[in-house]
Amino acid sequence: MGRCVFGGRWQQRPPFFFQYCDVPHSPHWHHSRYASRVRDLESSGAPIHLSGRRVPPLRALSIRVAIAVGLVLFIVAIVYADSDGYNDNSDGKVDLLDAAYYAVVTLSTTGYGDIVPVSDTARAVNIFIITPARIMFLIILVGTTLEVLTEQFRTYVRLDRWRRRLKNHVIVCGFGTKGRSAVQALREEGTPAEQIVIVENDPRYAHQAQNAGYTVVEGNATRSSVLRQAQVQHARAVVIATHSDDSAVLTTLTVRQLTPSGVRIIAAAREIENAPLLKQSGAHQVVVSSATAGRLLGLATATPPVVDVIEDLLTPGEGMAIAVRSARREELGKSPRELNEVAVALLRRNHLLQLTEPEAQTLESGDMIIHVRDDRPTIEETALSRPNRRYVTL
Repeated sequence: MGRCVFGGRWQQRPPFFFQYCDVPHSPHWHHSRYASRVRDLESSGAPIHLSGRRVPPLRALSIRVAIAVGLVLFIVAIVYADSDGYNDNSDGKVDLLDAAYYAVVTLSTTGYGDIVPVSDTARAVNIFIITPARIMFLIILVGTTLEVLTEQFRTYVRLDRWRRRLKNHVIVCGFGTKGRSAVQALREEGTPAEQIVIVENDPRYAHQAQNAGYTVVEGNATRSSVLRQAQVQHARAVVIATHSDDSAVLTTLTVRQLTPSGVRIIAAAREIENAPLLKQSGAHQVVVSSATAGRLLGLATATPPVVDVIEDLLTPGEGMAIAVRSARREELGKSPRELNEVAVALLRRNHLLQLTEPEAQTLESGDMIIHVRDDRPTIEETALSRPNRRYVTL
């Protein structure tokens, strides 16, 4: 077991935690392994992939090469079909090899002059077909370079605009199963895709997130340089859904070091014994996936309807859903049990109150009511979601 400073006291911690948990405010911070790692990576940048689909560079180049080759073959076919209209200065005849040679040197504007059109038909073909093909061939070659330069400039402009406009956003560290579910819940609660930034180290998941329409910072979320690329200092919340608990702890410590206390940190843990470590590292809320799944498995065995209700609450658009709203003026002074909605709890000055507590018996100004709502789509929403159909009366 290792030891780590929390609140001025040395506490026992698991070995993996000892590697990373030197708290920034401790006197040993600047000599710790974590601090040296942060300093080493401070100057390293992480690639940012803005939302939207784009053609891969290799595929775009392959398309251009295929068009150029097709253009050459087209000119070869035209010249060889009218070989009698051309004269080769060496032997006077134009075969298939000569036609291919003429097509290449003509389209590339080399033009040695050893093969020339002599008939009126061949000269007309050169004017109206081969000359436009030569221009198109040059456009393909030069256009590739211009497109690369234009794409780099466009990317720079988009990144600069994105950095200037990005504020009060949500950063999701990890786009695995937990991360995707968290993003889906954020979207269902009304968070626009432009206000969600994904930090993912796996290129496969990063590509999936980009194709889904989210901005992706590809890199390790435990690195301060990567989190700075995601504008963590301007975020309103950070969701940590990494693949391991040690990465979650280190990411939480890094986020807490870089951000003010107003940035909310929500972390996921696999093992319940690591939940206190995450909270002491700076996480406001910790969700233990293994313990929660085990609890649901036990409830499904003893009382299956309870699991059905929980699944209904967690599934959007299927029936019931948990919602939060502020107390209205006409509701002040009343009991939460007298409301039309089914109240579950109260949030008063960032403190959660159960309805069984004496302080929660009367609604006060500024209270947030956590209640159960009907999440089924209305008739109008159902009609709008269906495709337009024409009905014919027989």
